[in-house]
This record gives sequence, structure tokens and C-alpha cells, in this order.
Amino acid sequence: MERPTTGERLRREGAPTPPRQSASLIVVRDAAGGLELLLVRRNPAQRFMGGFWVFPGGAVDGAESHRAAAVRELAEEAGLEGIAPATLIEYSRWITPELIEIRFDTRFFLARAPDGERARVDGEECIDLRWTTPRAALAAYEDDELALVFPTLRHLEELAAFATVDELLAHARGREIRAIMPRVVLDGPRPRIVLPGEPGYA
Repeated sequence: MERPTTGERLRREGAPTPPRQSASLIVVRDAAGGLELLLVRRNPAQRFMGGFWVFPGGAVDGAESHRAAAVRELAEEAGLEGIAPATLIEYSRWITPELIEIRFDTRFFLARAPDGERARVDGEECIDLRWTTPRAALAAYEDDELALVFPTLRHLEELAAFATVDELLAHARGREIRAIMPRVVLDGPRPRIVLPGEPGYA
């Protein structure tokens, strides 16, 4: 699948910007069509990833933990509460490429959707949301219905392999977390993203 960039400004000179710590929460639930997850659409006016569909999340504030930040951002952006930080399962860690000016070191967590809670966007930072299966989200991306960045695409591709929440969480509990930092390569008509171990990364 094509690996899109977000149109973020690239660093033309100087040392890479130190990445800011952040956290995102992939909220999942069982539905008639299979495992569903929550995506929110960032306000197009936002400075970073405006208009893109993402998992709820944001920067870590002060001394708070990544888990606490993920739960707080979920409540702020999607109105979902009732998830304890200690119950989150860490799933992955992605670091923004060094060539991009605004950078984050993001921990992605998994959590089961709380019973009886209804998601709702704040209308400022996020303007829309949807519960969707990973496959449906990927199909919507292919049809140009959803704007997605590469880390979100990669997660959706992985999560599409799981039929139920229990199956996914059991897999995630034994998962080894390794930091992934893609590179932006400027050897063609437009920037392309290369993952560690792929040709051109070094």
C-alpha cells in the first residue's frame, strides 16, 4: 500500500528536532462485523496532521505518564472515560522521521471500549469520528474517503488479522516493543517513506 506523508514541513538544514513524547490509544470493541476500532478526524485547521484520521492521542504533559496521557487525550478528543491507565496494553512505538520538522516519539496503547460510554468529538481539535473495522478503514482509504498517515495505515494492516478483542489483546500482551523510526527519502518526484531494514533506509 502507498505510504503517504502528511505534507508536514521538512527540515532543510541543522540538527533534527528532538521528538516530543506523546501517546495514542487504540480503542477496540467487538461488533457484528468483527473487531472495530475508533478513529477521529483532526480539525483541518490544526497545525499538525490537520484533516487526517488518527487514533485519539497527543503530547505528554509535564510529568504525567504515557498511559495517563493516552487516557486523558481519549477523554478530551472522543469523550470516552472509564478506562484506567494501568489497564492499557502497550502495542507499539513510532518516532517521527528526522527529516520532518515537528516530531513525536509516540507510544501506542490498546484498550477495550468501556461499556455504556458513547464517543463524541470535542468539535475543536477533532471534528468527526467513526467506529470501523480495520479492513473497512483501509478500503475507505483506497477510495479516498479517509486521509490516513503511514503509522495509522500500518496499524490497520496489522489489526485486520484479528477477529475479536480477546484475540488481539492476548497477542499484544506477549508482543515485543521496538521503536520504529521511518525515514523520508528524497530521491524521486515526491518524498517517500522507508522503514528500517528496507532498501534505501541506510
